[in-house]
Amino acid sequence: MASIHIYTDGSALGNPGPGGYGIIIEWVGKNYIKEFSRGFKYTTNNRMELLAVIEALEKLKQHPMDVLVFSDSKYVIEAIDKKWVFGWVKKQFKGKKNPDLWKRFLAIYAQHNVRFQWVKGHNDHPQNERCDHLAVEAAKNMAIEHDHYYEQSVQKK
Repeated sequence: MASIHIYTDGSALGNPGPGGYGIIIEWVGKNYIKEFSRGFKYTTNNRMELLAVIEALEKLKQHPMDVLVFSDSKYVIEAIDKKWVFGWVKKQFKGKKNPDLWKRFLAIYAQHNVRFQWVKGHNDHPQNERCDHLAVEAAKNMAIEHDHYYEQSVQKK
C-alpha cells in the first residue's frame, strides 16, 4: 500500500472572518511533493483546519492508501483519536458544529488507512510553518470563495 504524508493548517483572520487552508502532500519514498491552498470570504479557523484534511484526502487518486496526517489542530485530531466524531454520528451531529464537514470527512476517511500526528503550531516545524503561510496568504489574498454552509448558518441566528 502506498504511503503518504499530509501536512495541513487552517486560518481565519478574525475568527470568524476571511479564512484559508494550506496543504502539503508528500509521497513517502518518492520525489513527489505538492502544495495546495484556498481562501474563503467568511469562515472559522476550525472549519479551515478540518477542510484542509478533507481536501487533502480527496486529492488522493489511489484507494486505499496509508496516510499520516500532521496537524496542529486538536479540534480535528482529538475528535477522531478520541472517537468523539463516531458518537456524534449516532446522535446525528445534534448540537455539534460543522456537521457538513464532519460528514464529508467520514466519507473520505473510510477509504484510506488514516492516522494523525499532532504537531505544535508555530514551533519551527518546516511543513507546518509552510502550511500556515499558505493558509494565511489564502485568507488574505485569495478569499474569494464562499463557505456557503457556514454563512447560511450564521444568517439563521
